[in-house]
Amino acid sequence: MADEDQQQKLSDATKEADRRDAQTAAHADRMPTPEEEREAEKNRLDADEAATIEEQYKRGANAKGEGRID
Repeated sequence: MADEDQQQKLSDATKEADRRDAQTAAHADRMPTPEEEREAEKNRLDADEAATIEEQYKRGANAKGEGRID
C-alpha cells in the first residue's frame, strides 16, 4: 500500500494525534527516589568493559555497507 493510500484511510483524529505525538519530547515520568539514586551510583564499568564499549561505538560509527546511510 502506498503512503498516499494509507494517508487517505486515516481519520482526521488519527492524523492530529500523530502530529501531537511527533512533537512530544522524551522525558522521565518521575524523578528517581533517593534509594534509586544510591543504587544507580553503585553501577560502575570496569576498565575492560568500558574499553570494549568504546571500541564498539567507534566500529559502529565507521561501519560501511548495506543498511548504512551516507
